[in-house]
Amino acid sequence: MVTQWQKVVLFFLLSIFINASLAMGLRSLVALPVEKGGGVLRVAILGTEESERETITTALAYGINAQQTLLMGLPYRVSSATHSSQKNNRLGDMSLLYRHLVVQQDSRPGTNRFGLLAGALIPTEQDNELAIQGGFVFTHFKRRHEIDIDAVYQAGQNDRLDSGRFDLSWQYRLSPQSYPDWGIPQQINSIMEFNGRWLQGQDTTGQLTLGLQWLYTQWVIEGGLVKDINNNKQRHYLFSVRFHF
Repeated sequence: MVTQWQKVVLFFLLSIFINASLAMGLRSLVALPVEKGGGVLRVAILGTEESERETITTALAYGINAQQTLLMGLPYRVSSATHSSQKNNRLGDMSLLYRHLVVQQDSRPGTNRFGLLAGALIPTEQDNELAIQGGFVFTHFKRRHEIDIDAVYQAGQNDRLDSGRFDLSWQYRLSPQSYPDWGIPQQINSIMEFNGRWLQGQDTTGQLTLGLQWLYTQWVIEGGLVKDINNNKQRHYLFSVRFHF
């Protein structure tokens, strides 16, 4: 028979596992905590209606220890048959980032984390140049709410233009409203994000992202709609699957 103390401990572990280990924003992997020796594999598809193109990004996160994580991502751009060409079907730059958590305050109702990011964009084609990356990530989680903020600046080398990005994500747990005393529950989150993408010599493209996230044990299925709120005002769709191991 489960004692009251065991219920309290289990509740705490479930809260940390479900909320702090699986939940994150849709547009970035850098806020996701990874335990020592653990990993996360994510495959995400970002499509654009107007151009009939899709970008499939495979990302991997590996936990060196509780404070240090390696994050890698490799996009592959795909066009429809009518727009297909050798240049439109190719690998993008490989992103390599090292994250070091400098602040981590965990408690029963939530957590605060602040980490620094450093790495590089490694070209997969000979004509492209390397870019050096640096930035930060902050997470605040309490009860049914989580806020993730990250920003990365990419300094182009030689003839490569500088670029940057930021993501502000708010996740709200729709279900369950409270955790049961026993058993690992599934979880459904709503997600609202404000994202920015910038390239040297161009205006920053602001984007609004709305989506849903389904979490269950080691699996996460998530998706949403992305709308450019300035510049060309394109609409995008996003779908991804994550596996935590």
